[in-house]
Amino acid sequence: MASKWKELTKGIISENPTYVQVLGMCPTLATTTNAENGFGMGIAATIVLIMSNVVISAIRKTVPEKVRMPIFITVIATLVTIIDLLMHAYTYDLWKTLGLFIPLITVNCIIMGRAEAYASKNGIFDSFLDGLGMGIGFTLSLVLLGSIRELLGNGTIFGIEVWGNAFNMFVMILPPGAFLTLGLLSAFFASISIRRSDKAKKMASQQQAQKAGEQR
Repeated sequence: MASKWKELTKGIISENPTYVQVLGMCPTLATTTNAENGFGMGIAATIVLIMSNVVISAIRKTVPEKVRMPIFITVIATLVTIIDLLMHAYTYDLWKTLGLFIPLITVNCIIMGRAEAYASKNGIFDSFLDGLGMGIGFTLSLVLLGSIRELLGNGTIFGIEVWGNAFNMFVMILPPGAFLTLGLLSAFFASISIRRSDKAKKMASQQQAQKAGEQR
């Protein structure tokens, strides 16, 4: 049970696709002008990630090694097309805002990477958990980035006014604001990772010292 929970949660912090693995930068920077856009892109990518992981895991033993990448791309492209049509039908305004970045989910490094590195080598349920965890991590990353940019740029979060025009930095909803916010958040997550690593090393050294003392 603990291992399943680890598979699910690793994509949120320890292996976060955006701030730790630095994957999927194109949609991350381009679609996070506000929290709603980030959430929409994150959910679309998560659905494709989960479904592609499950399908690829299910067919992994029947796919010839030489043609696995074209088949993976075909599976992902089919799922993206379905999501694109559904968003066009039911969330037209969001679909229009995200535009070309929805079809580009097909070649998103996160989805292709999980298909090749994980789903093609593991069972269906584990691949489902991996896709769900990575998708949640990606979505939270986009929402966090979009919320900060929207708050500082427009004074709102999800369109809800927080402080109005009292303290707005228009640059935050422009490309420079995306790079600045992403850099600061990446540095924050890197500091957490370093602290956790140092803590783990310290605990390991203490355990070794304790064992050495017991042997004496």
